[in-house]
Amino acid sequence: MAKIKVCGLTRLDQVQELISLNIDFLGFIFYEKSPRYVLNHLNLKEISKIQHHGKVGVFVNETAERIIEISEKADLNFIQLHGDESADFIVKLKQKINPEIKIIQVIRIGNQSANELQKSINQNLSIINYFLFDTDSKAFGGTGKQFDWNILNTVEIPLPYLLSGGISEDNIENIKHLKQKPFALDINSKFETEPGNKDISKIQRFISSLT
Repeated sequence: MAKIKVCGLTRLDQVQELISLNIDFLGFIFYEKSPRYVLNHLNLKEISKIQHHGKVGVFVNETAERIIEISEKADLNFIQLHGDESADFIVKLKQKINPEIKIIQVIRIGNQSANELQKSINQNLSIINYFLFDTDSKAFGGTGKQFDWNILNTVEIPLPYLLSGGISEDNIENIKHLKQKPFALDINSKFETEPGNKDISKIQRFISSLT
């Protein structure tokens, strides 16, 4: 069974409920333009006090200094790079962050060919730990829209990956058609009553449907 990441968290009570459900990854968005920008709701000290091994900080074209500061003050376990960060940027970032922090590189899938996608996959293999495939959008995620998962069957994916982009109870069955199964499912907008406010019972039903 794939692990579960719930992204776009903004409320401590919901974080605790998700921890009680044994959710594997908790995603906090540190992108000011996002409607789920966590620092509008929680401070870094509050996030640091959350006792969990899978705290993910999501960043979009942020400075390395700011990522380092947040990852230290919030006690993050993973850094998710969701923008257009270059290989040089990732290398320099890795040199400065806690070596135990893992890097998730997002590849946004739109109209690129299989060859173009393979090129993106092969680019940073030696400097990241996981991929996350998401639907391309100007808003950098959170669209609730699914990309064509079939393109993942046309490429080689040498690292574990998280699958994102409009995952819901309605399309989860289609994962069985993927040759290489995702390491984790990243759920967000399809499991909310409004941005950042999660429907915990819906998440619970989703987890039950996977077992």
